Amino acid sequence: MGLTHVTATISHPTNRDRKWSGLFLVDTGAIDCMAPGKALREIGIEPDGKKTYELADGTEVQFEFGLARIEFMGDVAGGIVIFGPDDCEPILGVTALESTGIVVDPKTNQLKRLPAVPLK
Repeated sequence: MGLTHVTATISHPTNRDRKWSGLFLVDTGAIDCMAPGKALREIGIEPDGKKTYELADGTEVQFEFGLARIEFMGDVAGGIVIFGPDDCEPILGVTALESTGIVVDPKTNQLKRLPAVPLK
C-alpha cells in the first residue's frame, strides 16, 4: 500500500486569518491530526492539555494538543491537533477524514468523498 498525501490548512478556531498550510500524510491509523508545534504556536493555537499517544513502533509518548479548524479538499472539520516536533511530517488523522465524509480508497490510495456523511 502506498502513501497518500493531501494539502491541508490548519487555522485558529476563532480567527481564520491565522493559518498554516502543509502537505499532510493521510494516516487512517492515527486518530488525531498532528502539525509542527512551532507552526501551531505561530498562528495562536494554545495547548489545551496533554495526551499519551502510541507510535507505530509501540512506543508511548506524551504530546500537547489544542483545538483547530482543519481544511482540506474543499471541506472543513474542527478537531484536535497535536503539537508535534518542529520538524515532523504533518499527519491528517481519521477523525478529520470521517467527519468530512472522505475516505481512502484501498485499491488506489486516493481520497474519495462518500455520497453522504454516515450518521449511524
